[in-house]
Amino acid sequence: MTSPPFQPADPREPRSGDAAVIDLLRLRDGLGVGDLAESLGVTATAVRQRLERLMRSGLVERSTVSRPRGRPAHAYRLTDSGRKVGGDNFRDLALVLWREIRGIRDPSIRSGLVTRIASALAATYRRRVAGSDPVERLKSMATLLQERSISCHVEQLDGGLPVLTSHACPYPDLAEEDRGICSAERLMLQELVGTDVRLADCRLDGGSVCRFVAGERTAASAGTCTTDGEGVE
Repeated sequence: MTSPPFQPADPREPRSGDAAVIDLLRLRDGLGVGDLAESLGVTATAVRQRLERLMRSGLVERSTVSRPRGRPAHAYRLTDSGRKVGGDNFRDLALVLWREIRGIRDPSIRSGLVTRIASALAATYRRRVAGSDPVERLKSMATLLQERSISCHVEQLDGGLPVLTSHACPYPDLAEEDRGICSAERLMLQELVGTDVRLADCRLDGGSVCRFVAGERTAASAGTCTTDGEGVE
């Protein structure tokens, strides 16, 4: 098996110093370099470097403003993406909703909800997953996960079966509370790849990674970690 490729940090994630610029622009739109430098207590050069990074990341945009005297100046403001930075705290909501699902006593209803959640997750990726066979589609899915800072890679077993190896759980808090989320993730991949997917290894069972094997039909395709609907009780 090949070793996992290096995954760079998400360029859209601001550095700590850049976050201070975002906070100021959130309070007051259209600040100039001088205003930011004075508020932050740093040099104009340092501010320009931070602004350049934020503009490359699509979090800040620049416009030209006229002055009564002298040459035009630049004003900086947050883009729509910049305004959303720091506003994606859905962890508590997700935990509460999953606990409510777990509280449903009827196993068939719980299992049906897990399947519906998996289909809804798949729908968020479907248009961006490309490829004519399971290998290509699984690689395409891995690329989308990497864009979300989830370290993973795809390799092929000796028999040609593709394997998605995830080095970090996309839903660590949910998984620790309930293994049903592992089933939802497997079903999502199965729907997107278009073939059976088995969870062969799971971090919750003491492994160092989670491995999803595609194209391997088994009697219990959910693998060793969970079966559909299990853990949601």
